[in-house]
Amino acid sequence: MKTEKQLMGKRSRAAGGRFELKVRKDLEKNWIVGKWPNNVEFPIGLTTFNGKELDITKVPNMRFKAGKCIPAKRRFNPFNKALAIGTGFPDFFAYKIGQVQAISFYFNAANMEFNSDEIYAVIFVESKMNGTLDKQEKEKARWYLENNYCSKFLIAKKGKKRGEIEYVEFK
Repeated sequence: MKTEKQLMGKRSRAAGGRFELKVRKDLEKNWIVGKWPNNVEFPIGLTTFNGKELDITKVPNMRFKAGKCIPAKRRFNPFNKALAIGTGFPDFFAYKIGQVQAISFYFNAANMEFNSDEIYAVIFVESKMNGTLDKQEKEKARWYLENNYCSKFLIAKKGKKRGEIEYVEFK
């Protein structure tokens, strides 16, 4: 017999899944969308730095700078059955490729680097029905932005009208 909290959790997960699918369908109108298979991992505890052992959580920004992008781990229940396959953060990545007529291709003469700012845009989208990220998610979103994995990080949330989706940019 399931408790009231278990039933509430089950309904909540189901509603979150339905909202995530709705966000994906909405994004697919204008973007090429895929499920993001990765996550950000930040080190915890002691590490060696210049031959000294230090607690990485007590040095400002050290934990953040040492973060890295890793493949997302699957969540398992006690009976070793996978609960979810796509457990990465954020939920989706989406990209858009500019039209050839509207794109001006040019090289930076000094570096001979190709300027691709006008060719494509990559965004990350996390769907949250209430629109709020927790502390860890904010830290991961900031890491993705600062390490140039995406140009924008959006949070999809329920709008004021029924069936409406709002996209809020994470700064």
